[in-house]
Amino acid sequence: MNTKPSVICPNCHEQQPLDEVLTAQSNQNVIYSCSNCNYHMRNIQTKKG
Repeated sequence: MNTKPSVICPNCHEQQPLDEVLTAQSNQNVIYSCSNCNYHMRNIQTKKG
């Protein structure tokens, strides 16, 4: 069984697949977008940036 990692929205607590809610930018920042409640979090720091 091959399952995708999921992310829980900090606003509405809806669980969604990682590849549908996170967008990587060229400057090493990540954008989170919840399709359920339209919550957005920008410039999420990663270990590389």
